[in-house]
Amino acid sequence: MTTEDYYEVLGCERTADGATLKSSYRKLAMQYHPDKNGGCKDSEARFKAVSEAYEVLKDPQKRAAYDRYGHAAFKQHGGGGAGGGAHDFSGFSDIFESMFGEFVGGQGGARRQTRRGADLRYDMEITLEDAFNGKQTEITVDVSGLCDTCGGSGAKPGTVARGCSTCAGHGKVRAQQGFFVVERTCPTCHGAGEVIADPCNTCRGDGRTDKTKTLSVNVPPGVDEGTRIRLTGEGEAGPRGSPAGDLYIFLHVARHAIFTREGTTLHARAPVSFTTAALGGEIHIPGPDGTHHTIRVAPGTQSGREVRQRGAGMPVLQGRGRGDLVVRIEVETPTRLTGRQRELLEMFRDTETGEECPETSGFFAKMKAALGG
Repeated sequence: MTTEDYYEVLGCERTADGATLKSSYRKLAMQYHPDKNGGCKDSEARFKAVSEAYEVLKDPQKRAAYDRYGHAAFKQHGGGGAGGGAHDFSGFSDIFESMFGEFVGGQGGARRQTRRGADLRYDMEITLEDAFNGKQTEITVDVSGLCDTCGGSGAKPGTVARGCSTCAGHGKVRAQQGFFVVERTCPTCHGAGEVIADPCNTCRGDGRTDKTKTLSVNVPPGVDEGTRIRLTGEGEAGPRGSPAGDLYIFLHVARHAIFTREGTTLHARAPVSFTTAALGGEIHIPGPDGTHHTIRVAPGTQSGREVRQRGAGMPVLQGRGRGDLVVRIEVETPTRLTGRQRELLEMFRDTETGEECPETSGFFAKMKAALGG
């Protein structure tokens, strides 16, 4: 077996494609063929080195291993490898074991397969007040838990599982398929590494039974729609004592009668009388925690104006501070007037000059100009 770099033997760059490698090999093989050199020992040795290099580099898997490990990927086990360009690749599976782990063998394949229990999902609806203040509550879920009779082993009490003779307790079996070592789940124990001769009558050897669990859930302040709470190990139990999965609680915040939410900002709509909008005043809005917030309405406030109250919004989840409360003012026109009120409004109308509502007078002035007077 040559110790020269295979690419140098073929006179090619490491980036050469298959066609380039083949062309170079044919040229060199013809040049150094023993029949053309009268039995010259040097030519014969060179011919073997060229054949050896091309035998490795023409195969994508062998080439990948050589590019990574060099000649160490093809260390021979036994003699006779150098003659006639023959190679022993029995050590090649070890290279692929380190490259691809348990898919083809190696230390990962010697470990028993662990089948973790399934994760579960639980949807919980809460109010905006719950999201604001936080909440400690309990939920009831139906899950597969450890069998109380056998303790999750799957074996009848007083008996034990025995190691699988097919895979020697590894949970996987290997098979040599030409160049590769293929590894698959053991067909006898299905990856458990153990065989139960006398299964538990309650769980029939699975180690799990259906149960109903009551769990305590802490909903922190500031949660939002879609917030996920994870309860580790509260999902379904794994078969035969394998680790349990997790329980994921997805929160859904119910629609509120007053507030809508954007992150930590609360939005509310507040109708006010036209006299309050004209003269100014105050309105009071209770927050989700019961605190009353005073919103000042400036004189001449128009419908649609937004007033922001700093720090009166939702708490920051797992942080400090609170968002804002944004109140949209909607001016309400009275629809039910007493005789006296109507009289007073008519008196007010008689005193109007147009300057009281500059936007209205400006609109009609522009319309007039647009229509040519």
